[in-house]
Amino acid sequence: MANDFNQKIIEEFRANDGRVGGPFEGARLLLLTTTGARSGAPHTTPLGYLPDADGQVLVIASAAGAPRHPAWYHNLVANPRVHVETGVFTYEADAVVLTGEEREAAFARAVESDDGWAGYQSRTARTIPVVALRPVAHDGPPTISGSQSFGDVLVRIHGVLRRELALIRQEVAASGASLGAQLRLNCLSLCQGLHNHHEGESQGMFPMLAQQFPGSADVLARLEDEHRRVAELIGELQRAVAAEKPDPVATLAEVDRLSAELEAHLVYEEEQLIPLFDR
Repeated sequence: MANDFNQKIIEEFRANDGRVGGPFEGARLLLLTTTGARSGAPHTTPLGYLPDADGQVLVIASAAGAPRHPAWYHNLVANPRVHVETGVFTYEADAVVLTGEEREAAFARAVESDDGWAGYQSRTARTIPVVALRPVAHDGPPTISGSQSFGDVLVRIHGVLRRELALIRQEVAASGASLGAQLRLNCLSLCQGLHNHHEGESQGMFPMLAQQFPGSADVLARLEDEHRRVAELIGELQRAVAAEKPDPVATLAEVDRLSAELEAHLVYEEEQLIPLFDR
């Protein structure tokens, strides 16, 4: 039954760029493929995750408070190199089991953001492991799953940015009187992702388009100006989140400003660049 349930989630996840319905609708979800500790065969499991610093993410081996660690945890302890799917992107990562104060701080952030984790820990005598998935540095940038046109890929990446920004807005709006440590990390992770996406466009995609389509110079210049404006807003959000005592009201205002500017930018970019890619 559990395998059938997971398989349906996996299929829905892969068919919809990481979006699923049911109990996991709106959740941050990834697919983790480990190598069987005994069989050596690949095993894929859908897992919730927490954004973390330096591009890594955290997964928690709660097994809903079961008395034993889940199979995927035993697999990655035996074979730490894993494969990660985030809906649009896929990459290889090294799984590192956190220990000591690092594990305690990470689990405390998780509990602060969702007290369900504390409920799982209370049901079991084992210490629930927290695992960092660290992208392999020499493996290059994440791979785009599937084989679509440049225009399709652009829209899919934009969809990821839109969903994460909407989720963060929802989290900030519901945060109450203060911003928890995990929510602050969520915001900073989004900021870094936006920065990386725009840097990739400015350094790679835009020069290629300028060479192939000289008539697009004005469009590309406007997009570069919009990148600079979005970068300014990212900086404002980062400063709001990094304050000693972040103000949720001020942070929400910065998220809303960034959301409005970014949506206008994404719409214009899609309108102008997809016809070029189609040509």
